[in-house]
Amino acid sequence: MAENQENLNANAEAAAPEASEAKVSRANRSTKVGTVASDKMTKTVVVRVDRLVRHRKYRRYVRRTSKFMAHDELGATVGDKVRIVETRPLSARKRWRVIEIVQKAAK
Repeated sequence: MAENQENLNANAEAAAPEASEAKVSRANRSTKVGTVASDKMTKTVVVRVDRLVRHRKYRRYVRRTSKFMAHDELGATVGDKVRIVETRPLSARKRWRVIEIVQKAAK
């Protein structure tokens, strides 16, 4: 019985560092940089992300735009360039969070 208790304690101590490492390591979250298109909601902004895609047939670069709803605790306004990161679903359409205001809009 005493041996089993010692083994359980040793296993618990060995597992403890692994558990703390599991908290630190996390999957790479996708980040994007875009421009705030709307800030009319409370604590939510719409971020427009532009990217250049090469056209398959004409071999020219075409601008594609995506809009993402992002949770905003920092107070970004329209025209600000922000960095957003992927997160858990916060509402029906909101899966991103503003982590940094890269550049404030000129006023």
